[in-house]
Amino acid sequence: MIRVAFASSDRSTVNQHFGAATGFAVYALDGERARLIEIVEFPPATVEANEGRLPARVAALAGCAAVYCLAVGASAVKQLLAAGVQPVRIDDETGIDLLLRQLSGAIRAGGIGWVDKASRRHDGDDTRFDRMLDEGWNE
Repeated sequence: MIRVAFASSDRSTVNQHFGAATGFAVYALDGERARLIEIVEFPPATVEANEGRLPARVAALAGCAAVYCLAVGASAVKQLLAAGVQPVRIDDETGIDLLLRQLSGAIRAGGIGWVDKASRRHDGDDTRFDRMLDEGWNE
C-alpha cells in the first residue's frame, strides 16, 4: 500500500494550499481499497512566515508518496521532493473519494509516473527480505 495525503479542512475535499493547510487526511491505498490512517492537524495560520510553517508540514508527511493540494509554492515543492513526497496540485476543489478511486485505478493499470514509481518502490520493499534469505547470509 502507498500513503497519500490530501490538504483538507473538512476531511472530504482537497480544498487547501499546502503551506496554509490546517490539516491533511492521510490514506493508505492499493489497487483494491483505501483506508484513512491518520489525520494531521495544524493550528490556523498566524502571522508567522510561510517558510517557518513548511518544515513541520513536510515532516508530518514522512512516508507519504504524494500530497494533493490546491496550490503549493516553489520552496514547498523543493522541500517535499527532497523528502520523497510528490506534490500534486489540482485546479479545483475535488472530493477525496474521487481522487482515491482514480489513484486505485492508476495503481492497477499504471500510467501516472509518481504512482508507478511508488508502487515499484513498495513492491521492492515487500520482497527485499525474502530475496536476502534466498541468497543466504554469509559472514
